[in-house]
Amino acid sequence: MALPWVQRVELVLFAAAFLCGAVAAAALTRTQGSFSGSCPLYGVAALNRSSLALSRPSAPSLCYFVAGVSGLLALYCLLLLLFWVYSSCIEDSHRGRMGLRIALAISTIAIFLVLVSACVLRFGTSSLCNSIVSLNTTTSCSEAQKIPWTSWLQFYSNLHNAENSSWVNLVLWCVVLVLQVMQWKSEATPYRPLERGDPEWSSETDALVGPHLSHS
Repeated sequence: MALPWVQRVELVLFAAAFLCGAVAAAALTRTQGSFSGSCPLYGVAALNRSSLALSRPSAPSLCYFVAGVSGLLALYCLLLLLFWVYSSCIEDSHRGRMGLRIALAISTIAIFLVLVSACVLRFGTSSLCNSIVSLNTTTSCSEAQKIPWTSWLQFYSNLHNAENSSWVNLVLWCVVLVLQVMQWKSEATPYRPLERGDPEWSSETDALVGPHLSHS
C-alpha cells in the first residue's frame, strides 16, 4: 500500500532533519575535540603567554547534551525513515491513531529539545566570542580562528554550522508537527450515519427496494 502524500512529505522532512541533526552533532563534537574535551560554550578565553587559552570552560555535559540531542534525534529520523520505506515496499503501511498519538508526543518533545539546544549554541557561542573580542587581539571570532597561534582550528565555523543546523532542524520539526496535527484532525472527523432526508439515503434505498417503495 502506498503511503499518503502527507506522510510522504513527512518522510522527506525526516530525511532533512536527519542531515541537520548529524551535521550539528558532528560539528559540535569536532569543536569540543579541538578544545581537548572541554566545552567552549559560555567559556571564557584568556591569553596564556603568546597563545589563546580557554581559562574557564563550561561543564563537558553541556556540550554532550547538545550533541546528544542532535545525534539521537538524527538517529530516530533515520530509523523512522527506513522503517516506513520498508513498510511501504514490503508490508501493509498504515499508521493507526495510537501510532499517530505517539508520533505527536515525540515531535513535541523533539521541538522542545531542539529549541533548547539551538538557544544554548546561540548564546554559548556569543558568550565565548565576546570573551575573545574583549582581549583586544582580534575584532571577531571569525578572525580569531585564522590566527596562526591558536589551536582551535575552525572553532567558530563549526559552532556556527552547528547553530544554523539546529535552527533549520527546529523549523523542520515544526512542519512535521503541523502535518501530524493535520492527519490527526482528518482521522478524528466523526462519522455521521445516513438519515432519511439525505440524498445518499434515497439513492441507497432506491437501489435496494425500488423508487416506489422508498418514497412511499
